[in-house]
Amino acid sequence: MEEQFILRVPPSVAERINQFLSQNVSSSDDNSLDLSFSDDGRSGTFAIGNDRFPASLLDLPAIVESYKTYDDNVLIKTADIGQMIMVREEGDSAPDAVDYRHGLTPPMRDARRRRFRREPDLNPELVKRIDKDLCEMKNGGTSEIADVEVAEHDGSVRNTNKKAAPALAQVGNAEERERSDSDESG
Repeated sequence: MEEQFILRVPPSVAERINQFLSQNVSSSDDNSLDLSFSDDGRSGTFAIGNDRFPASLLDLPAIVESYKTYDDNVLIKTADIGQMIMVREEGDSAPDAVDYRHGLTPPMRDARRRRFRREPDLNPELVKRIDKDLCEMKNGGTSEIADVEVAEHDGSVRNTNKKAAPALAQVGNAEERERSDSDESG
């Protein structure tokens, strides 16, 4: 695949780039385009001729696919684009986040908030406890979870809402294993 990027510039800079690309390069007095980034990789400078503009590298809210055609009938995918270089006027403020809230077109305005689900706020201790309980249950032990769902053979589920005593549950599990072993042999 090719390497591609989206360059979003103010209208005055876009006019200068169009003039630069349409004129013969040798006859133009601003015959240079340059884009350089600082050590952080997110902020930089875009230069056209002798003028310099601040630039930022931003993450788009969704992947944009780019296509090209050779015969006006068949489209060939050339790249997946997930970032955009935004060039600003000298007085404009820099974006405060690396994630760009909006997409490239008006329907994707404020896409991060409107179209994508927020990640749930999870308590890390609860996740660790549930993981530990699942590992215990997988190894034949018992859980410390109060609500236990038991699936029966007919597919129905019943809720016991009781906290089993660990010693009794282990004994019960051992008896069930013995019965199932004897059922298989007979």
